[in-house]
Amino acid sequence: MDAPVFAPWSPVFTADPYPAYAELRDRGRVHWFEPTGQWLVPHHADVSALLRDRRLGRTYLHRFTHEEFGRTPPPPGHEPFHTLNDNGLLDLEAPDHTRIRRLVTRAFTPRTVQALEPTVRRLAAELVRGLVKNGGGDLLADVAEPLPVAVIAEMLGIPESDRGLLRPWSADICGMFELNPSEETAARAVRASLEFSAYLRELIAERRAEPGEDLISALICAHDEGETLSEQEMVSTCVLLLNAGHEATVNTTANGWWTLFRHPGELARLRADHALLSTAVEELMRFDTPLQMFERWVLDDIEIGGTVVPRGSELALLFGSANRDPARFERPGVLDLGRLDNPHITFGAGIHYCLGAPLARVELTASFGELLREAPTMRLVAEPEWKPGYVIRGLRELRVEL
Repeated sequence: MDAPVFAPWSPVFTADPYPAYAELRDRGRVHWFEPTGQWLVPHHADVSALLRDRRLGRTYLHRFTHEEFGRTPPPPGHEPFHTLNDNGLLDLEAPDHTRIRRLVTRAFTPRTVQALEPTVRRLAAELVRGLVKNGGGDLLADVAEPLPVAVIAEMLGIPESDRGLLRPWSADICGMFELNPSEETAARAVRASLEFSAYLRELIAERRAEPGEDLISALICAHDEGETLSEQEMVSTCVLLLNAGHEATVNTTANGWWTLFRHPGELARLRADHALLSTAVEELMRFDTPLQMFERWVLDDIEIGGTVVPRGSELALLFGSANRDPARFERPGVLDLGRLDNPHITFGAGIHYCLGAPLARVELTASFGELLREAPTMRLVAEPEWKPGYVIRGLRELRVEL
C-alpha cells in the first residue's frame, strides 16, 4: 500500500507529522513508500519488536556485498563519510558491535554517569545564569546546544578552545541521515568527516604520548592491553558519541520547551511541583520525539501484518508514530507530565539501545530543573520555525524572554 500522507520534505508535515502518523496506523501495519524505497512501520508493538529482531541489521555488509544485497554501492566520492560512519557503534553488527560496545560501555556505567552529575549541573547553571543575565535570548543556542556538547567534549578530553568546531562538524555529518540527501549535503558531510577525523587522529596521538583521565585515553589503554580496537574505530566511536550524545538532547530540550509553552496548564503544573521533573522529561521525549525515524535493513525475509518484506528491503521504523500509538499509550495526544506508564522508544531498543541514555536523562533533568528554578517567568517571544530535516527533527531557534 502506498502512503501519500507521509510527506517528509513538506514543512507542514515536519511541523506536525502526528495527524499523518495516525492515518498510517489506521491504514495498516506496514506501507511501501516509493520516493525513498522504504517500508514504513508506524505501530509501537511492531517498532519495538523489530528493533530487537536479528533478521534486521543496521548494516548488511557483515553478510553480503552491495551487489549480493541488490544495492548500489555509494559513490566513491562519499567514501570518507562512509568510512567514518560505518565503523561506529550505531552502524555495526556483531561481533564488531559487541566488542566495541563492551569497551565504550565502561564510560557509561551508573557510577561514571553519577560522577558526571556535578559537572553537568555546574555547566547547566552557568548557561542558565547567562540567559537570565541577558533577560532572555535563543534557548536553543544559549542553553540547549552548549550543554551536551560541553559534557561529551569533557568526557573525550577535547580542549575547551576547540569545542566550537564540534557542533558544525556534527551538523554537517548528520545531514547524511536525512532522506535522500542532496549532493551538496554529501559534500559538506565528506568535508566534515575528513576534518573531524584528522582532528581526532591528532588528539589520539597526543593522548598516546600523554594519557589523561578522559575516554580517548581509556580507549587507547584498552587497545594497548590487548583489546582489539583500531584507530579508525576509536575515531568513529568518538564522532558517534558526539553526534548521538548531543543531537537528541539538544532537540529534546528545545522541542520540549516549545511543547510546554503550547501547554500552559502543564507548564504551570511543573513550575508548581518540580518533583514531576523526572516523569516530565520522559513525557516530553515521548510527546515530541527528537529522532523520528530509525532505519534497518532486512537481512532475511520477514512478515509484518500479512505482508512479506523481502531480504534487501529497508524498513523505516517511525519512532514518532510509535510514541503516539493509542494501542500502547492512554490518550497519546495529551501531554501528561505525570504519566507513569510510559514505555516510549525514543532511545531505541535491542543491541543498538542508546548507551548514553542515562547521561542524556541527567543533562535534561539538569537543564530543565535549572530553567524552572532560575527563570520561572520565562516566556516565548515568537513562534519558532522547524529546520528542514525530518529524521532528526528540531527547531532553528527558540527565542525567549524573562
